Parts: sequence; C-alpha cells; structure tokens
Amino acid sequence: MKHAHTTIATVTPTSNSLVRSFRWTRMLLHVAQGLLVTLLVYPRVKPRIRAAITQAWSAKMLRILNITLSIHGARPAEHTNKLFVVANHVSWLDIFVINATTPSRFVAKSEIRDWPIAGTLCDAAGTIFVHRAKRSDTARINAEIHDALEQGDTVAIFPEGTTTSGDRLLKFHTSLFEPAVVNTALLAPAAIRYRNTNGEANLAAVFVGATTFAQSISNIISQKKMIADITFAPSIATDSLSRRDAAVCAENAIAAILDVAKPHAHQRFGEGAAPLAARAA
Repeated sequence: MKHAHTTIATVTPTSNSLVRSFRWTRMLLHVAQGLLVTLLVYPRVKPRIRAAITQAWSAKMLRILNITLSIHGARPAEHTNKLFVVANHVSWLDIFVINATTPSRFVAKSEIRDWPIAGTLCDAAGTIFVHRAKRSDTARINAEIHDALEQGDTVAIFPEGTTTSGDRLLKFHTSLFEPAVVNTALLAPAAIRYRNTNGEANLAAVFVGATTFAQSISNIISQKKMIADITFAPSIATDSLSRRDAAVCAENAIAAILDVAKPHAHQRFGEGAAPLAARAA
C-alpha cells in the first residue's frame, strides 16, 4: 500500500511554557523509573515479562509526550518466533514507537553505551552493541542475536545506519541482515512517519544534522500534539535468502509504504528484482 507524499511542516512551538515544564518533569521521572526497572527487575524476570514491561513503559512515554501511536498494515502476531523488525530511522523516538508496538532488543552502535543515562538505560534493557570498526565483531553479534532469538526476544535494527527527515530511504547496510539470515529469522519491515493531526509531516521528531539530543527533546515537547505512524509490510522469510537479498526485500517493502525512491535504484533494482519483490509480497 502506497501513501501520498505530505507537505513538510516547520517546527513551531504550540504548547505553553507551563505545559512544557510539566512534560519535562513527567518525562524525567518516567526515565528514572525505567532505569530502576531495567536494573532491578529485568534481570529477575522472563523475556516475555520484560517485553510486556517494555511495551507498557514505551507506550506511556509516548503518552507523556502527547504522541498518539497509529499502527497499520501486517503487524506481526504477538510472540512470533524469531522475529527481526527492520525499520527506517527518523528519530530516537522510533525506539519507543517500535517498543510500544512490538517490544524488541535493538542492535545499536557501541558509542551509545557511553551516553549519559541513555547509555545505561539501553545497556540494562539488553541492547546489542556493535563495534562498527571491527569486522571481527560479526561472530559475537551473530551469537548474541542467536541467543536473543532462541530465548524468545524480538530483535530490531535500523539498517540505514543513520537518521533522515523521513522523506527518503538510504541504502540498507547488508551486514546487519547477516544474523537474521544465519538464524532464519522472520523479517518484519516497518515504515515510521510523524505527522500533525492535519496530515502534514511533522519535523519536530526529526533528529538529524547538528540537532542535539536536548534540542530534539525540546522540539518534541513543544508540540501540542503529534501522531506517530508505523506501518508493517508483510513479513519476509529468510530461509532461502542471502543477506543482500534480505536487505533488498526489506528496502522494497519500506520504500513502497513511504512512497519514496528505492535506494540506488539504478544499481540495485534492475533485472532480477521481480522475484525478490514477489517473495516479499
């Protein structure tokens, strides 16, 4: 299913200072609660209970920020075995949007572990950190993801490797699909977009360029209301795919939902793409 392009809206604060202060306070208290839960509760409970806690906590975070979650498409069934969520990347909010929909353990760059508070929270929540400069890290990542999938966790990746404004799709890093193929996981491609209640795209959520984390939070909190759309394409079996084929299938699916050009279409989607598209359908 394709969606029409929307007009990009400017980031204009619409909530008053009292509302913004209230949201800041609630958000910080919620983060503190999440940190305590991940450190004290997560190590003592089963994966499905952790997933339920993560889902509830993430959904509440969106509500605190006055973001309405809108879910569309072929959402994977609850507790799907060996599920691998693949999404485009617009903002740090994407993590909460996915977790509120399909609780997951994320694969992320190792630098995030060093971030104040957020790094500790991600680490305690079971994030799988990748040392991007080390090719030798592949075996460890494959083993860690294998263990996560075997114990019932869903794994999620942002294969673009960076964020965009949501109006385009970058080439997917095929190496991130290796663990999915090795473990014959089921890919669940998902497209994420943020919009205003009038249907226009909302730039407040976009986390790109020189925008700092604090500025990004401030932009989001300043909005009167925002809608986070997540649309799932039909799931893709990887048992007969190479990691490149898996990446191409996921790219095809997400580009179709966003109604944007496929990354490097002239190089990567020539003859021979039709069978892949058919497998993804």
